[in-house]
Amino acid sequence: MTKMTKLKSADALPLNTILDGDCIEVMNGLPAASVDLIFADPPYNLQLRGDLHRPDNSQVDAVDDAWDQFASFEAYDRFTREWLAAARRLLKPNGAIWVIGSYHNIFRVGAALQDAGFWVLNDVVWRKSNPMPNFRGKRLTNAHETLIWASRDEGAKYTFNYEALKALNEGIQMRSDWVLPICTGHERLKDENGDKAHPTQKPESLLHRVLLGTTNPGDVVLDPFFGTGTTGAVAKMLGRDFIGIEREESYRLVAEKRLRNVRRFDKAALEVSASKRAEPRIPFGQLIERGMLRPGEELHSLNGRHKAKLRADGTLVGDDVKGSIHQVGAALEGAPSCNGWTYWCIRREGKQVPIDVFRQQIRAEMAKRPN
Repeated sequence: MTKMTKLKSADALPLNTILDGDCIEVMNGLPAASVDLIFADPPYNLQLRGDLHRPDNSQVDAVDDAWDQFASFEAYDRFTREWLAAARRLLKPNGAIWVIGSYHNIFRVGAALQDAGFWVLNDVVWRKSNPMPNFRGKRLTNAHETLIWASRDEGAKYTFNYEALKALNEGIQMRSDWVLPICTGHERLKDENGDKAHPTQKPESLLHRVLLGTTNPGDVVLDPFFGTGTTGAVAKMLGRDFIGIEREESYRLVAEKRLRNVRRFDKAALEVSASKRAEPRIPFGQLIERGMLRPGEELHSLNGRHKAKLRADGTLVGDDVKGSIHQVGAALEGAPSCNGWTYWCIRREGKQVPIDVFRQQIRAEMAKRPN
């Protein structure tokens, strides 16, 4: 159950908890290298000058809260460096961070990220399908925000569920421009007066994409600017643990109520399409060692044009060429490369059986073995 509490000890990680306090102080009190991913939605430092009105003279509910006000760019930069340093200390060696911002702050945050030692992996443009109109008519309609995805260090083995995001995008590689709506209707949380509970509440669709693509079930996700709890809500649904930090009591109360009503998806629903690179490597020779294929048997290309004979060491011989299943397939096709697993098959009981069937059989056996 989510709790609203102040951190009293760094001995244990306060999972699925909303911590009350300044994000820098609280992060510095948490155990180092304990978090898999950080999603940060820091103050934008909008530098608003005066009230903003619609054409009908009604006032726009803009971001004018005290937490978004800084005396100068220098003060904002100092704040940014301090919270990024605290965040980096918390990340595991292969951990990563997402930071979202607008044109007011994201370029300053990006420079600070690199200065702090993070390694930028992508920037993502969140293109709002239903942006707020430009009422003054003096600038372009501000229809996007920018996210920066960075690993803790260069060369880190960060999590990236490529196949899952591709499946989410109907089998097409996920691009770095995401068209998603802002919060409206039932998703927009309201306070007891019926007003917006938070002026910059992020949509769950945005966090779903971030967490599905760059975390795994059981990972720990920290949000140092928790607000009304979108990160926690999506993390809970997707079977991730979360830690939220929020100094504003009104936001914590809304987040607490929200999280009580969130249900975690069942275990089967949390499984996602895995990357083929993540599957255990099976040497082709293992199929021969285990008797699934026999030396002297012929393999046939799936297109029916070529054949090659198996040798005891797992290599093939065919049409004056010899080598691995990949090398021989490429040579026979006159191609620069060839995936032999999907190119070759063997005839069994009058049927063509792809050799990859045997590889998947071994992988299935490995998956059933106790760790």
